[in-house]
Amino acid sequence: MLKLRPFLLILIVCALWASVPAQTNSQRISVAVLDLGQTPTAKRATDKLSLALISDTGLLIVDREESRAAARGAGYAGSLNMALQEARDLGGAIGSDFYVMGDAQTLRRSPSTGSAFYEAYASIFIVNSRTGKLVLWDRSSSEATSPEEATESLLKELNRRATHYAAAIQKAQEVQRNERAQVLERIAAGVPLIEDAPEDEKAAAREGIRLPLPFSRLRPVYPETAARAEAEATVDVQLEIDTRGEVTRAEIMRWGGFGLDEAALNTVRQLHFRPALRDGVAIPMRVLLRYNFRKPQK
Repeated sequence: MLKLRPFLLILIVCALWASVPAQTNSQRISVAVLDLGQTPTAKRATDKLSLALISDTGLLIVDREESRAAARGAGYAGSLNMALQEARDLGGAIGSDFYVMGDAQTLRRSPSTGSAFYEAYASIFIVNSRTGKLVLWDRSSSEATSPEEATESLLKELNRRATHYAAAIQKAQEVQRNERAQVLERIAAGVPLIEDAPEDEKAAAREGIRLPLPFSRLRPVYPETAARAEAEATVDVQLEIDTRGEVTRAEIMRWGGFGLDEAALNTVRQLHFRPALRDGVAIPMRVLLRYNFRKPQK
């Protein structure tokens, strides 16, 4: 029978104990919480949200100083309007599965009627580092007669919503696995790839291609959710158009949050196209549409 000396047994037990956190951490989803701006409210909101997310056992919050330095090194300056590749590059620099970004401030409001008040708000964006997709956007807002009351109320609301944010991250992780499996299935099934549209009509003409053309040009509605945040952004939507000129797939390639992405998608799903042609034969094609959202003039 194999006998272990007491000292060797202690070493084995210690080694096994030390390996447990590593195994657990490898199964947790890593999340970086970037600064929500440079204001005092932003600092408090970032701290509050980080502490609230840490309490979720399924998440592993990346060291704040490390993620801040990585984002700064990647040239990130606080933009909330990013193309997928830009978002992937930032996520790759940070090294987490997901990251949280946004903006938080406390402002004095002076309405045209009624007394002045203070509004504390936090716009939260959660991004998938691997895909660059915007998983969730959310905006919390609190009003009060003093900046301190408004800010405290906002922090309590962020603490409550953290559970929702954690659930969204975990769901997005599962969706990513399913999408990866679907891509592999399409490849295995030999589903033909849809080619991208040439850069312009001259390039298309050289290839004997007539680009798809919408029968009508619809303009997305500027949503109330964006108006409340006074948000402006450019949203790019990639469409797959079949040989009948119908949109079979639409994907956001540059997101802006605040309901702008949804407004763009709702618009493109109503479009009907003259299909693309190659040498007179209809072909499916992938095209990119861009929508510039600006605040309506008062």
